[in-house]
Amino acid sequence: MGCSLSGLNALYDAANGGGDVWINDNRFRIVRQLGEGGFAYVYLVKEVVSDSSSASAAGLAKKVKDPSHLSDDGTYALKKVLVQNTEQLELVREEIRVSSLFSHPNLLPLLDHAIIAVKPTQEGSRNHEAYLLFPVHLDGTLLDNFNAMKAKKEFFSTSDVLQIFRQLCAGLKHMHSFDPPYAHNDVKPGNVLLTRRKGQSPLAILMDFGSARPARKQIRSRSEALQLQEWASEHCSAPFRAPELWDCPSNADIDERTDIWSLGCTLYAIMYGVSPFEYALGEAGGSLQLAIINVQVKWPAGPKPPYPEALHQFVTWMLQPQAAVRPRIDDIIIHVDKLISKFSE
Repeated sequence: MGCSLSGLNALYDAANGGGDVWINDNRFRIVRQLGEGGFAYVYLVKEVVSDSSSASAAGLAKKVKDPSHLSDDGTYALKKVLVQNTEQLELVREEIRVSSLFSHPNLLPLLDHAIIAVKPTQEGSRNHEAYLLFPVHLDGTLLDNFNAMKAKKEFFSTSDVLQIFRQLCAGLKHMHSFDPPYAHNDVKPGNVLLTRRKGQSPLAILMDFGSARPARKQIRSRSEALQLQEWASEHCSAPFRAPELWDCPSNADIDERTDIWSLGCTLYAIMYGVSPFEYALGEAGGSLQLAIINVQVKWPAGPKPPYPEALHQFVTWMLQPQAAVRPRIDDIIIHVDKLISKFSE
């Protein structure tokens, strides 16, 4: 991978206050922990600028291709991943490789990265730690915003719903336009960062490319179908997972329209603060997998006045159980632009 991390003060000390971490030639001070999940931790960090202005200019600014990704106040988000075996090491390397492919205003850019070997285990194998540096968005994810809004019984306006969704479509179109196309594979509110802006709709940025892979797969046997289902169970969040990833036929062509299903679930969630099939289970109980495969969609009460019926029809259009008749991202963008024109305030 060619990654190095020099002069490291361990983040374990840093998390308890004040430690520094070096990513390649750039030094960052840990401010506080922002979140954690699985084997990953996310910290708010601040770049430590050298006394020499020339050294500063040659720091992170020299590495980052797009100057707009540089922070005005030197703060960034640092993701630390504990890597405990060769399989996990390959996964984090793939996440770094895939993240580095994309360059779009609605996709979170990877600014810098490093992988280091840490002390050997008793068996003699060396564990690793990966450090991934990103721009920071302190207004949190869509999921964070749902939780805050739910407590106040607030909803996004129809205009904001459509503008947030339109931005997610733009980011996904960038991924789907690659040759071969890439699928994100885990589109959901927890992977969408929001930044509130005065006088306009929030900025929406899709993040976490740990599950992103070339989208098109030919399944030609039962074992290949089961292998895909097992992979999806580990990498695609269940409430947003397309039916063909739950119950894959032995003869199937899988493509990027798995993301369109997740996008439909996410549009529903932008409106109502919950995924459609989790809401259906809350109302009627039963199995999440069956609710998804049978497309059991119910509509909550929502705001007053309610969302236009055209938004419900839009969600339903994306939630086609047969992937072959599900729309593609270009179709979605044409339709959302029409809705924005119709319902813009």
